[in-house]
Amino acid sequence: MTSNLISRARDGDADAFRELTEPHRRELHVHCYRMLGSFQDAEDALQDTLLLAWQGFARFEERASIRTWLFRIATNRCLDVLRANKRRPPREWSLPGVEPPEPTQLGEVMWLEPYPDALLDPAIDVPLGPAARYEQTEAISLAFVTALQVLPGRQRAVLILRDVLGYHASEVADMLNSTLESVNSALKRARARVQQLPALRDRQPPPAANSAAEEALVAEFARAYQAGDIDALVALLTEDAFVSMPPVPLEYQGREVVARFYASLLHSRRYELVPTRANGQPAFGAYLRATSGGIRHGAGLIVLTLSGSHISAMTRFDNNALTWFGLPQSLPRSRTR
Repeated sequence: MTSNLISRARDGDADAFRELTEPHRRELHVHCYRMLGSFQDAEDALQDTLLLAWQGFARFEERASIRTWLFRIATNRCLDVLRANKRRPPREWSLPGVEPPEPTQLGEVMWLEPYPDALLDPAIDVPLGPAARYEQTEAISLAFVTALQVLPGRQRAVLILRDVLGYHASEVADMLNSTLESVNSALKRARARVQQLPALRDRQPPPAANSAAEEALVAEFARAYQAGDIDALVALLTEDAFVSMPPVPLEYQGREVVARFYASLLHSRRYELVPTRANGQPAFGAYLRATSGGIRHGAGLIVLTLSGSHISAMTRFDNNALTWFGLPQSLPRSRTR
């Protein structure tokens, strides 16, 4: 069956090509997302990958599987994107009437975007190579994807291909037109850099997804956030809780400064939260309530990072992320509260 499809695709049969590549589409999209950190950039890179594969299919020699061949094209396409360096620029804080406190630091990864869990299940439920070191759910978390973005492109590619997907070093060297020595050196440097990052060290594991413990913690967060109850919200945080909001570069670390940030944000504003999931983590679409009870307009997407029985990070993304999660840009009018 596969040999027949390959033969037909080589002869220009688009239906045969789609049948060969469609089973790998979601997995390739996740791979591009890990490489680029952006849902939109990953979509563009995936489309480019499939186009390049179609245009070059006559040269497919079957020395590797279709899956490996596609990953080679996708990885190199993402490296081209990284070399072009056309990433989303930082944006200034622009929320009317809210003056945030002085940030703890300014973020580097301003192009980061969330990934909908609804697209993850078929993409990460795939057999991995024997060299894989990370669970697929861990390797899609916001902390891990952010950590990848601080690595140089080639180190990033090697770490993902080796430690996330489990390819042998010789396979990775072939994919990157490199040497075994170069791949092993890049992997060593990438591992050392990632292991130094605080967000990936010294964390208690989160509650199991959709467990009673996770649901209770998330429900308490939603109650406190919607009520503007700063004391209750802060009580849910770890001591070193972290808040970021790409593409705005302001970042806050530590319970005290995070409390000041949310006191400024929620002082005169109330939000409605609609639950969803992103990057294997609890998330909410946030909608600003009008005092008149009118339409509640989208105010972004909030993703929670859990650590044990507390929240260790909150990441807020732009409104454009709402549509990727099947959430509307606004909610209908509600009664005045």
